[in-house]
Amino acid sequence: MIKIIGVAGGSGSGKTTFAKKLIKLVEEPITLFHMDSYYLPKQPKKHFTKSGKPNFDHPEAFDWELLRNHLTQLKSGTDVESPIYDFKTSSRTKDTERTRATGVVIFEGIFTLFDSEIRNMLDIKCFLHVDSDIRFTRRLNRDVQERGRSLDSIIDQYYETVRPMHQKFLDPQKQFADFVVGEETDVAAEILAAKINNDLNIITKERKTLSDLTTNPIL
Repeated sequence: MIKIIGVAGGSGSGKTTFAKKLIKLVEEPITLFHMDSYYLPKQPKKHFTKSGKPNFDHPEAFDWELLRNHLTQLKSGTDVESPIYDFKTSSRTKDTERTRATGVVIFEGIFTLFDSEIRNMLDIKCFLHVDSDIRFTRRLNRDVQERGRSLDSIIDQYYETVRPMHQKFLDPQKQFADFVVGEETDVAAEILAAKINNDLNIITKERKTLSDLTTNPIL
């Protein structure tokens, strides 16, 4: 049985960092599955800003059909070929990346808890709630250092789409979370990892019991 852990939160809330903390604490191999890889090849023009820029923080910026399909496959234990998105050119490349259906899959992204069909696939749902000034600073550093963007373009995008979309679509996802994590994520990661490890141990014992019964049936 594949367990999928959903980690949602605004841009710069530390979703990937939190996921990596879990990976170190969980006793079995974990696959990190990024929602960012599933941006549409072309953004819907109806959501473009007044200045003519794509709105990457709107729910319809993502390829939901492909995302649901791949999550369903992972849940069933089948590896998938995830798309690769180039953030420097804001486009999907022709290449793909193999995503393994390990015992635990961490699905992280800004809209991880948005879609009801996907929420039903998640075994645990968490939301990272971090103050806007901290999220903005993290996003600023990331986009300058990793995505080659200018300071002005990042600030403009924040006020045009990031901030209003967070208030309208992202923050309300908290209502679907099993628990909300603040800025200090170490303790939360330890608690969540302990639950995951416990669940995995129970599954392992159940499989062993079933195997023993099959090998040595009671007559």
